[in-house]
Amino acid sequence: MTPLVECVPNFSEGRDPVVIQAITDAIATVEGVELLDVDPGHATHRTVVTFVGPPDAVVEGAFRGIAAAQRWIDMRTHRGEHARIGATDVVPFVPVRGITMEECAALARRLGARVGDELGIPVYHYEAAATVPERRNLAVVRAGEVEGLAAKLEHPDWAPDHGPSTFSEQVARSGATVIGARPFLIAFNINLNTRNPRRAMKIAAMLRDKGIAKRDADGELLRDSEGRMVRAPGLFGTVKAIGWYIAEYERCQISINFTNHLVDPVHVVVEAARRLSAEHGLVVTGCELVGLIPLDALTAAGRYYLERQEMSPGVSEAELVATAVRSLGLSELAPFDPQKSVIDYRIAGDGPLVALSVRGFTDMLASDAPAPGGGSVAALCGAMSGGLSAMVAQLTTGQGRLQPDKETYYPLAVDAQQVREAFLADVDADTAAFDGIMAAMKLAKGTPEETAARREALQAATREAIEVPLRVLERTESALQLAETAAAGNQSARSDAGVAVLLAEACAEGAYYNVCINLSGLRDADARQAYRSRADAALERVLAQSGRLRAATRAALS
Repeated sequence: MTPLVECVPNFSEGRDPVVIQAITDAIATVEGVELLDVDPGHATHRTVVTFVGPPDAVVEGAFRGIAAAQRWIDMRTHRGEHARIGATDVVPFVPVRGITMEECAALARRLGARVGDELGIPVYHYEAAATVPERRNLAVVRAGEVEGLAAKLEHPDWAPDHGPSTFSEQVARSGATVIGARPFLIAFNINLNTRNPRRAMKIAAMLRDKGIAKRDADGELLRDSEGRMVRAPGLFGTVKAIGWYIAEYERCQISINFTNHLVDPVHVVVEAARRLSAEHGLVVTGCELVGLIPLDALTAAGRYYLERQEMSPGVSEAELVATAVRSLGLSELAPFDPQKSVIDYRIAGDGPLVALSVRGFTDMLASDAPAPGGGSVAALCGAMSGGLSAMVAQLTTGQGRLQPDKETYYPLAVDAQQVREAFLADVDADTAAFDGIMAAMKLAKGTPEETAARREALQAATREAIEVPLRVLERTESALQLAETAAAGNQSARSDAGVAVLLAEACAEGAYYNVCINLSGLRDADARQAYRSRADAALERVLAQSGRLRAATRAALS
């Protein structure tokens, strides 16, 4: 699996489309880089660019973007609502797949050295790439902004990690750049029905990690023995927030960076902002996403709001996302398109088979093409089994049902949807594994080296063609357990739970066949036996369970 890195550089230009295009074109020229999002802001005078790719390609893309920004942007005349320290203000690397945070930090330092040496821009490292603990926090590094850079460079403690440590006309024009590595950050704005930025700033201070400054009875700021402001802790330790007025929207916003949405979920913070706003006579009118958001942040919000409505959260992924978008008001300022704004969909959406209509899939299945075949159909049976179990669970907790039903069947519906999604992914994975074998067989074998490489590639592809149906087979046990619990729910849907059992059994038997047929191509006898033993044991457990459930279904329906 090729490692995948996300890079989200912020450039200090949000108004001139020619400049923004020049910067993004420079990034996009790198082979392997996929430009996911370009989000300019007129009032902030800032553009957030999001792109992904293999590590080396992402580093090169970031460098070209920084070089283009240095050519086009003059920080001596830049003014905007957002804090900034340079033409390229900040460049974070984010691990997406197959790469660690430490490796992303190494990429950041590599880029920083090149930017300092080749472009003559002062570079500071932050977050996981910070060279000293005091520089981990971006706000600390950016303090004083570009206007205070000359003074910062004179201070020994603020010598840059790379690049010039003296202020010059070139540095005045480019400013400095902060480069680091961090977890996925969600840039998010909460819209308020006020034009008073002080009120927005107060609510932001109550939400954010560093909290709000305390005052004495006379309204004077409280300070400790060293003269530092005393602050009341904010509500959320991983949230950074500021309040501002956006003229183009004619309203104030609370601008938030979620540095860990798993600790402080988006919907929890939005609900806190709604409560605090109401206490201060304000209304949250909606929200705005800047850049991209992980799918799990929206599905968690969707489940939360459905449960508040006393509805089952075990609905489809699409319905969870739609519920989150409506509930958070993400389409208030502009239409919100999940296909464009959810990073999971931008990097890897549905595979080509799953994206087909029912007719399109069965037409392809009925053609003379060898794939999709039985393995993909087996996985599809598993997905339909999970779908039926989710349906029965939701019918069990419908209007007028008792609370104990919800305690059992809300989680059941959620689990069934997750199993369904896993099986759906394997519909395409099975066909991709078959295609991998075909591609390996076509490799050249004219020399001993080519023959050895072809043999190695063929064995790797064969292992994948075994492991995909094997995991489908083993997952079928979970599908059967879900169907068994569903069968005890709404008895008007008992036949549906019974069909879920039949589909799970067909899934298991079909996946087993596909494991067996590919075992013959595996040269490693020990591995072949280990795979066969796992498959035999899994199928035996599944058939014993499905046989018992089929008999129970017949008895109940008769």
